[in-house]
Amino acid sequence: MRRASAPRANAPRAAYVLLGVLGCYAAGAHSVSDAYLTLVADKSGVLHGQWDIALRDLDFAIDLDKDGQGHLTWGEVRRNRERIEDYAYRFLKFDAGSRNHCVITPLKQMIDQHADGAYAALMFDVTCAGAASITLNYNLFFAIDPSHRAIFVGRKGDDVATAVLAPQNSTIVLP
Repeated sequence: MRRASAPRANAPRAAYVLLGVLGCYAAGAHSVSDAYLTLVADKSGVLHGQWDIALRDLDFAIDLDKDGQGHLTWGEVRRNRERIEDYAYRFLKFDAGSRNHCVITPLKQMIDQHADGAYAALMFDVTCAGAASITLNYNLFFAIDPSHRAIFVGRKGDDVATAVLAPQNSTIVLP
């Protein structure tokens, strides 16, 4: 006759092992949505930016994989350059006050490789006429993925500021 208590004694440990295995599978099945935004202010006040956005996230948002093969080619990214820029820059705003207008000027787009995959690297300049201070408002992907985060680094002379941009922290005053 088998003892009924032996399986129960191992049940919690088996449940933890199962949760661990399922957790590892789920973590591998979906990468966190992220982006990297770097701004460097020059002496004239122009902001020079590089914004790295995961291509997997852009593909989800605006369907870049037109051939449906499940991976993006350089040709697909290149053909969709304007769509990528139009989409992304709608969610990046700079404000220098009611009388000061800020303009984002896209410069070029490249591919940057990060540990978790390929990113569209958008290079741009921001000019704000007569700005004493500039506020950044970032909202990329928040409507479709509230877990999206952007790592922000801002440099002005010797000053460096960092932030994690998220739905609850989407607006920051630049140094």
